[in-house]
Amino acid sequence: MALLVTVVWVLGAGPLGSFVGRLGEVQTNDPAAFLPVGAESTEVDAIAEDFDRAEGVPAVVVYSADHDLTEEDLASVREVAERVGERPWALEPVAGPFPGTEDASVAQFVVTIGSEYDTGDSVEDLRALLERDRVDGLTAQVTGPAGYAADLSAAFGGIDSTLLVVAVAAVLVILVAVYRSPLLPVLVILASLLALGLSGALVYAAANAGAVSLNGQSQGILFILVVGACTDYALLLVARYREELLLREHAPGAALAAARAVTGPVLASGGTVILGLLCLLAADLSSTRSLGPVVAIGVAAAMLSAMTFLPAALALCGRAVFWPLAPQREGTGTRESTDLVLSRHRLWGRVAASVGRRPRAYWLACAAVLLAAAAFAPRFDAGGSGQAEIFRTEVEAVEGQEVLTRGFGADSSAAPALVVADAGRLDEVVAAAEDLPDVVSAGPFTEAGPPAAEGRPPVTEPPLVVDDRVLVEVVLAAEPESSEAVDAVRELRAELAGVEGADALVGGVTATDLDTLETAQRDFTVVVPLVLVVVFLVLVPLLRSFLAPLLLVAANVLSFAATLGVGTLLFDHVLGLPGADPVVPLFAFVFLVALGVDYSIFLMSRAREETLEHGHREGVLRALTVTGGVITSAGVVLAATFAALAVIPLLFLLQLAFLVAFGVLVDTLLVRTVLVPALSLDAGRRVWWPGRAYRRSPDSAA
Repeated sequence: MALLVTVVWVLGAGPLGSFVGRLGEVQTNDPAAFLPVGAESTEVDAIAEDFDRAEGVPAVVVYSADHDLTEEDLASVREVAERVGERPWALEPVAGPFPGTEDASVAQFVVTIGSEYDTGDSVEDLRALLERDRVDGLTAQVTGPAGYAADLSAAFGGIDSTLLVVAVAAVLVILVAVYRSPLLPVLVILASLLALGLSGALVYAAANAGAVSLNGQSQGILFILVVGACTDYALLLVARYREELLLREHAPGAALAAARAVTGPVLASGGTVILGLLCLLAADLSSTRSLGPVVAIGVAAAMLSAMTFLPAALALCGRAVFWPLAPQREGTGTRESTDLVLSRHRLWGRVAASVGRRPRAYWLACAAVLLAAAAFAPRFDAGGSGQAEIFRTEVEAVEGQEVLTRGFGADSSAAPALVVADAGRLDEVVAAAEDLPDVVSAGPFTEAGPPAAEGRPPVTEPPLVVDDRVLVEVVLAAEPESSEAVDAVRELRAELAGVEGADALVGGVTATDLDTLETAQRDFTVVVPLVLVVVFLVLVPLLRSFLAPLLLVAANVLSFAATLGVGTLLFDHVLGLPGADPVVPLFAFVFLVALGVDYSIFLMSRAREETLEHGHREGVLRALTVTGGVITSAGVVLAATFAALAVIPLLFLLQLAFLVAFGVLVDTLLVRTVLVPALSLDAGRRVWWPGRAYRRSPDSAA
């Protein structure tokens, strides 16, 4: 049977690994597409398409030199622009070239990439053309919406290879250090890769069918969570398998007994993570809502692989998996044999004894440390960052935008607000917008295009009317995507709401940022309580208690708050990073509470098992002794895998990687080691109320 299960996994899930490399085919990385359908900026984007004569994504090609550009230079740039306009993805006409208004050493032209073409591939082709047809003495760079989209896709390009290699290498090093065995780490890694192959195929099918929405961030988190979760479950199984080998003669029987013993905790742990992630379906932000089912599929695959393939592989390999330190049978299954197991955990036995002597002092000191760190959590900046700030490495789009701003002034980088309003109220809308101190100008689109830019001849055509609506461009004084610009858009919406009969809607890049921020804040207030309720409801039947689940949930919430406080100090005062993406706190909460409670489940489920036999006090101390090593190893592995997200050069993933990795270590090394067992000991057997462990066990062993 073990051989059959192993063969089915290897021959079945193994070939599915090819779908992991194809997930990029079904990704969607357009930030505006992540907003809920009902968001005001989303409505404006949909209506504004009717005012465009050609749909596409603009790419700005900026030229610069160390001297003022001559007529000959501009003529050469014009020739390049004409060749660019001949590309199949280019929508004609190409606008420009225009010489710089602030700096004569800069020029630009704009080409629109057709919506039916892949933006990343088109920009790559454009950059190759500019490199091939270089103008002597001039540097060409591609920026604008298309340039940023291409560089963002390139940043996610490392997910398929770099991220997976780094994560697997980190896990392999840790496993070799823990078990000092060449074979066991290979089996655990193989189980993780098979789970990843299965989850990749399922996610690809779901995304291709339109059942889920996949983006680069979700894909990176999927990879990390599958490897980390599968390794965690594998470590719990392997630790119990090693115990059973001390008590049993035959390895297959030991593997079966170990699998039976950990099935409950693993199902509860994985179920908690899956249900916690599915709570994200209650979010309004599309990118947040789509993450839930994507990663839940991965966790389910990780559980399936760890609890079927790995026990079968362990049964086939027997004691050889621990070579050269293979455990030999030394007991008979009696209490003396379980004491033998305890004697193998000397370090954690001393830790348990120390906590057992002064539990109240330990949990009070631990809580004080966590509360001190949590005091900084309310100051965590999740207001978002500008488009140029999301990259942690130098990219051409950002460098090109800096040159463009130098040559044409700050207005060249301004992303104007777009207002859709009733055509009969155009004058009132324009007047109301221009009355605001943060608005530079406002004007309607015409048949000729958007309003005339400063320094160009004014457009005298009548406004373009579509379905009795007009589209008004409002230029803001603040830098786009800044907090000042967000406040200006908020004020603009409030002002236009007072124009009777205008039915004005405000969209644009900054409005998208505002809607993202407000939607993320709403999602946090909805999803967080839902996750806490779900986790509590899972823990109650598992532990047969009401008080123990309350203690575990409270401890994990405190751990999350402390992690957020430390993140505030690190991001603001040490690294000087810009504001975090609005969804970072929610993602960090879901992962830390759902994953952090795993270790408490491993501890307290074993504590209940031991309590029924040895009494509450000894049961808790025995559980801490036996599970200390495996839970610490699992926490270090999960922290290392999440830390691997930092290799993707994006601010969002760096911040999320630190928060989850640091929070997991806090849960592993402080909450589970000190706070939870010390609280359980101080509360006494009432922690198990009203279950059987409360009714049948004394506070200490007989």
